[in-house]
Amino acid sequence: MRQNKAGPSRRPKTEPKPATAAAAVFVAEIGQRVRLGRAKRGITRRRLAEASGISERYLAQIESGLGNPSVVVLKTIAEAIDVPVVELLPRTSARSAALSGIHDLLARVPVGELPTIGAMIESRVVSASDRAGRIALVGLRGAGKSTLGRKLAAQIGVPFVELNRVVEQEYGASVPLLIEMSGLNTFRRYERECLERVIAEHEAVVIATAGGIVSNPDTYALLLRRTHTIWIKAQPNEHMRRVMEQGDFRPMAQNREAMADLRAILEARRDDYARAEAELNTSGTTVDKSFAKLVRVAAPFASNKRR
Repeated sequence: MRQNKAGPSRRPKTEPKPATAAAAVFVAEIGQRVRLGRAKRGITRRRLAEASGISERYLAQIESGLGNPSVVVLKTIAEAIDVPVVELLPRTSARSAALSGIHDLLARVPVGELPTIGAMIESRVVSASDRAGRIALVGLRGAGKSTLGRKLAAQIGVPFVELNRVVEQEYGASVPLLIEMSGLNTFRRYERECLERVIAEHEAVVIATAGGIVSNPDTYALLLRRTHTIWIKAQPNEHMRRVMEQGDFRPMAQNREAMADLRAILEARRDDYARAEAELNTSGTTVDKSFAKLVRVAAPFASNKRR
């Protein structure tokens, strides 16, 4: 009698497809959350496959909405990108329903009235005194945060803090080594603790943050609440060129799709960066011209500095 070589323990190449249209929508949203969560943290699909032990092909199926991942598979993916597993699930809570209702209401409001409504909501959430004279620069690496932030701090006479350097001093090693030895989750914890300390110690300061700070909702919410945040942005090709001009060729090392990955990261983070109070595009201009623009953009925030 011929035995079944596959056996009951052999994993199928693909999971069962969802049976209903509603389930298909649900699975598609899971795929989108996996893709955005991965891109937001700058993790390629190949790297995620290596970290999770899930085939790159099956990850592609999940992200495209064709796969139907089990809870165990989602848990494995969540651990590999250092996020709570619930972050990969569509929102079905009362809070999400309430936010959806607010979004629907706002969709009926004329565009010209949205800034006024936004200001009303902001006044309920945060006050100018909470932010004092703190200015934080966010954006992808290579936008010019450190260069422009250091010049701005000198111009308005406040300390300049590069948050990654504070993390390195606290941990006693470089950020890449911290992540390699202790994981991304540990780095994010240090990042949050160091940000809290910088805010507590400085009522007036210019802070340059890491590009991925937006991937931790709680830390980014703290930054938005306690600092005047400016998005320093540039075109993807300029981000890549500037990083490589600094002597860092890691983005291109063994990765022919580096530019596509960078674009995906920027797209995944765009909405979060756009929550900043102001933005500055440094593409196609000199450092001096970008700095002159930043001084003008930051002037209202610097005037909040307590004397």
